[in-house]
Amino acid sequence: MTKKVAVVTAASKGMGAACARELAQRGYDLVLMSRSAAVLEFADTLQGIGLQGDVTNPDDLRRVVDSAFKQYGRIDAVVNNTGHADKGDLLGISDQEWHHGLDLLLLNVVRIARLVVPMMEKKNGGSIVNISSFGAREPSLDFPLSSSLRAGLSAFTKLFADRYANQGIRMNNVLPGFVDSYPIDSETKENIPIQRSGSVEEIAKTVAFLLSDDAGYITGQSICVDGGLGRSY
Repeated sequence: MTKKVAVVTAASKGMGAACARELAQRGYDLVLMSRSAAVLEFADTLQGIGLQGDVTNPDDLRRVVDSAFKQYGRIDAVVNNTGHADKGDLLGISDQEWHHGLDLLLLNVVRIARLVVPMMEKKNGGSIVNISSFGAREPSLDFPLSSSLRAGLSAFTKLFADRYANQGIRMNNVLPGFVDSYPIDSETKENIPIQRSGSVEEIAKTVAFLLSDDAGYITGQSICVDGGLGRSY
């Protein structure tokens, strides 16, 4: 049986690395990209391909997609993971920071979709999962760029589903709350109903499910994985 192929960005550590490990355990061939050179050795441990690159650079996105197609002849799944946007006071954020955030948190998804969708159309299917943030539904002044732009990502994801669901190509978002790759204080932890941070492995298992055929009737959704933190429906 032909193995499925997945591209994972920002894959050298944290949620991206956890997603790569989970998908490797489920039998995917992997092409991993990160700004860190550590992704090269990490990809080797998973018998995959590693490339250094930045999700804000369209040429790097094309390079990772081309590498996957050259090596494996197909792309079945994409995990769009990114770093964090700059923080700042709402009206103190510069135009340059807004534009960088747009490249980092929204246009990265649009650009890679342009590259992989034609491949997925030829084989009548594929799945894309974007790792977003609970701020897309629960906007916070602590994370103004992320909250604003990831809300836009949720809208784009629904529009993508409207456009491509009938071709068997799905897109969903995972909205993590606080995860154990970043420390939180005791007050923050007390505000989480489940009373702990989520693990990167829990996020990765949710991503892997959404990529799988078991989630074949799920598309256009933004699914919170936040320990009950969010209050909106």
